[in-house]
Amino acid sequence: MADEFLVVKNVSKAFAGVQALDRVSVTIRRGEIRCLVGENGSGKSTLIKVISGFYKPDDGEIILNNHSYKRLHPIDAIRQGIQIIYQDFSLFPNLTVAENLALNYELEQNARIVHWKEVRQIAREAIDRIEVEIDLDAYVEDLSVADKQLVAIARAILHDAKLIIMDEPTTALTHKEVESLFQVIKNFQKEGISTLFVSHKLREVLEISEQVTILRNGKNAADGAIEEFDRAKLVYYMTGREIDDSRYQYSPRPEASHSLFSVQHLTTPGRFEDISFEMLPGEIVGITGLLGSGRTALASALFGLKPAESGTMAIEGKPVQIRSVQQAIHHGIGYVPEDRLTEGLFLEQSIGRNIIVSIVERLANLLGIMNTDLTSREIQKFIDYLRIKTPSSLLPVQSLSGGNQQRVVLAKWLAAKGKILILNGPTVGVDIGSKMDIHHTLRELARQGMGIVIISDDIPELLQNCNRIFLMHKGRFIDELLGDERCTEEELTRQLAALVK
Repeated sequence: MADEFLVVKNVSKAFAGVQALDRVSVTIRRGEIRCLVGENGSGKSTLIKVISGFYKPDDGEIILNNHSYKRLHPIDAIRQGIQIIYQDFSLFPNLTVAENLALNYELEQNARIVHWKEVRQIAREAIDRIEVEIDLDAYVEDLSVADKQLVAIARAILHDAKLIIMDEPTTALTHKEVESLFQVIKNFQKEGISTLFVSHKLREVLEISEQVTILRNGKNAADGAIEEFDRAKLVYYMTGREIDDSRYQYSPRPEASHSLFSVQHLTTPGRFEDISFEMLPGEIVGITGLLGSGRTALASALFGLKPAESGTMAIEGKPVQIRSVQQAIHHGIGYVPEDRLTEGLFLEQSIGRNIIVSIVERLANLLGIMNTDLTSREIQKFIDYLRIKTPSSLLPVQSLSGGNQQRVVLAKWLAAKGKILILNGPTVGVDIGSKMDIHHTLRELARQGMGIVIISDDIPELLQNCNRIFLMHKGRFIDELLGDERCTEEELTRQLAALVK
């Protein structure tokens, strides 16, 4: 058909005998907004790299602008108007916005002398085209994640983009920034530019897409107009499982005569002020707020990373000092950070070593020699319990998918046998199947008496798992909501949106 920009027909790709794509097909029409969804390992990234020319398919055909290819080369894809915006944006942090935008143009012209007036003109036209305001003289390293993304988008359209592929574009964006991004995508559509939107966030998929392609285990699981799907159907085709939308039902434990965790008037001026709350055994408490609300600073204080300047904490009724991470661990507090790659894991170390890192002393004898049998049993116990998908615990943890990496971080704190677990963005970048498994594990731990704090901007995640939710703004708790049926997604979204004004 004349309006078909890209047709991928029965494409297959294998790596060392592992079938990443098995006769996958997808069609993208001009000006279409299509979403590509699937769990980690479903073949999404491989498909993107086939389309970009990075990978040569083993079989199949690619029809681009009515030209048939057995494989694309990267330069072919770029010349035909395919631009990919990866999660790292591939920008130069030490250059200005204008320099990042005009650099490729200058290179194409083989310019020996930089004409700064021309650089600014090119950059201004690109920024104006996506209808945003960004300081052209600002260094990219000083920009917010949202602005970096907009610079990457502006750069893409400078190359006469016909199809822009966005890989997990909203992972670190606030609700308002997501709305701005969606407006940019809709403006592109008016110009006839197609968008392939790759995301784990199904609410956003349902909002922005016109068509959806679902992959499972390297194969087409479903394809059609978004009106044919709801969240439950998307999950079913992605995972082969029915979704459980039930909410966590907290039941007070009769043996608990006092709070498990008490925080009173915790304050660090300029970061958070007068934070007070109590948590009973078995509770899952949520904290949410806009970016910059102070929620991550609060988490850092609770775990001793950046201790509060004033205020008190008590565990099981006994006052405690949390002035360091070591003290937090000693008192039974674990922390799953927002950025698991740089803060939660030793990426080059083995899966097993990451699991036992917090209990090495417990597994060693008086001479400091590790008990290998006990260590192996402990590692395997948590691999089995959390269903960490790996052929061997000796593999580096960086070899795992995002969801399995997050399970390793959880395993580390479960091995420590703590009383309180604080999770900051526990399922960011995690596929829906792993997300459901992590939520199931957290509920199970709570039912065993652990106290859990979930810090998140994923509203369905909070509502399904938390029996209380604190709304944080400008470093303070401004409201406490009960996570029962009376608290709806629409209501919580409305309250968060009101904070922007």
